[in-house]
Amino acid sequence: MLSLILVFFFGILAFRGIALGNSEEMDDIPRKVTDKLGGLWDIAHQGMRDNRLLRAEKALLTILKIDSKNAAAYNRLGILYAKQKEYKDAIDCFEIASSIDPTASSLHNLGLIYYETENYPKAATAFEQAIKIEDDLAARHIAYAKVQEKLGNGKLMIQELERAVELEPIKESYTLLQKGYESQGMQAEADVINSKLNRANSALKNKPKRVSRPKRVVI
Repeated sequence: MLSLILVFFFGILAFRGIALGNSEEMDDIPRKVTDKLGGLWDIAHQGMRDNRLLRAEKALLTILKIDSKNAAAYNRLGILYAKQKEYKDAIDCFEIASSIDPTASSLHNLGLIYYETENYPKAATAFEQAIKIEDDLAARHIAYAKVQEKLGNGKLMIQELERAVELEPIKESYTLLQKGYESQGMQAEADVINSKLNRANSALKNKPKRVSRPKRVVI
């Protein structure tokens, strides 16, 4: 895409009859484009942080005018629209980002929006594709499990929650798995998880507290 931008610039200069003086001037053009893109990204990130979403949106749209195949810009724009609950626009952005560069992140974001809009079959497809790219993140398996629960696929839901616990054996993962077992009538398995959680809570309660030293006062 950068080469197309340069061709465009050179065409304008030729049309106006302006000759490029030397190779240093030619080399300066892509640097200026890169600097401009960097500045626009700074504006977009700052706008998102400060909740100045219109400013961030304008910066991202300008990036896409310069580079129409910038998957990162489409992905960030999708997040921006999702924050404003403009789900149709968010889906469009995430779908374009996924078609340009199908990363686990863009596919996961697409799945989340489909889930939010209750399009569970498409959400399941997006999460499945994300997991194929990146299998070692518990959050992806939890999201996929939630969709399978909505679709009535209890066995697959349990498999995904068990995988999440393997990857991230924390209280939140165990609690979700316990509830999953209970929803499927697997009370014995749920009781095992409940015992583990109780033991963990007891260990935390019995953990000796650190004795805080009195502050030293300089007189």
